[in-house]
Amino acid sequence: MSAADNKKLVQEIFAIAGDPDPAVREKSLLVANLADDAIWTVTGQYSWSHTFTGKQSIMNDLHGHVRSRLVERGRTIAHRFIADGDIVAVEAKGNNLTKEGQRYDNDYCLVFRFDGGRIKEIREYCDSVLTEEALGPFPAAAVRAAS
Repeated sequence: MSAADNKKLVQEIFAIAGDPDPAVREKSLLVANLADDAIWTVTGQYSWSHTFTGKQSIMNDLHGHVRSRLVERGRTIAHRFIADGDIVAVEAKGNNLTKEGQRYDNDYCLVFRFDGGRIKEIREYCDSVLTEEALGPFPAAAVRAAS
């Protein structure tokens, strides 16, 4: 796939992820386009900083825990896409509410790497203090699964 194709796919993924209708957000293009052996790295030096290896770990351990903390399926609205070769960088902002009623509207930079038309790697940069304040520390049991 070309840089333009990769960018278009990531734009479509975020169009769904940013839709105000939770039913639309359930139709995840991300899952459909993740390589089975993809990795998602949450950067930094805090409890959420781990590399989640494999589609199942990404969706169950990382995203599953986030979903368990929010009132409804997470909503992330992208506002900038930059593509170069097999890399697409995205600036985005969350629009979410925790079950305790706290806003979780994190700012993100997500860097996607494609290989063979599939998303092979995602690096997540965000406000780690906000993550831990709103969602709490990442659970130790899930850390073992993440690596």
